[in-house]
Amino acid sequence: MRDWDGAEMLTQPRMAVENLRIGRNGSTLLDVPYLALGGPGPTLILGPNGAGKSLLLRCMHGLIQPDGGTVWQDGALLGEDHRARQAMVFQTPVLLRRSVAANLDFVLRRQGVRWGSRKARIAALLDEGGLAGKERQAARSLSGGEAQRLAILRALACNPEILFLDEPTSALDPAATQAVEALILRASARGTRIVMVTHDVGQARRLGHDIVLMQAGRVAEHSQAADFFAAPRTAAGRAYLSGALVI
Repeated sequence: MRDWDGAEMLTQPRMAVENLRIGRNGSTLLDVPYLALGGPGPTLILGPNGAGKSLLLRCMHGLIQPDGGTVWQDGALLGEDHRARQAMVFQTPVLLRRSVAANLDFVLRRQGVRWGSRKARIAALLDEGGLAGKERQAARSLSGGEAQRLAILRALACNPEILFLDEPTSALDPAATQAVEALILRASARGTRIVMVTHDVGQARRLGHDIVLMQAGRVAEHSQAADFFAAPRTAAGRAYLSGALVI
């Protein structure tokens, strides 16, 4: 396996894609010959609208079947056993028409967690997400930031090995964004591998261990975050950080 610098990777990447292709009506939407996500993460995926960021995320989570290519997790072809150890949160949180606590209980009950353990786990999750005291509130009455935190907490309740996030803070104000970012960093520190799409360069600086820059369905650059923001290797990277139009 190669990393973003072309060197041999010392460890098996958590996720990798090879010859991944999606086309529609004669247009190429995704064309990724090879991408490996090793290291601790978080991986932040940047790029303009239509660059293929969300498509790549959905392929890695198995939500979209590509026209060609393969997705690997821990050295094996992506299968249902891998997907059971993944979770994904979308830009607009999808919450059940139940209370805040019941949204978490639904996931834990499906995992076979007994009630006493579920109750303690729900309390711990709500405390971590700053939602303690809102157990009985209707989930769909939460503010935008609270709803997104609940969606992430519900994903984390499954103890996923990999958590995919598709622009989870795009519609949030700075304070709500900060609270979501803190939740993401805590999850990453506990060992959950984060792969996240964002348009916010500042957010990518704050959260990213490595950066994947997408352009026209292809990976234009994959670098460690410190290297990318200090001196991007590609013209696309330099243009993106300068604010120039990248299509």
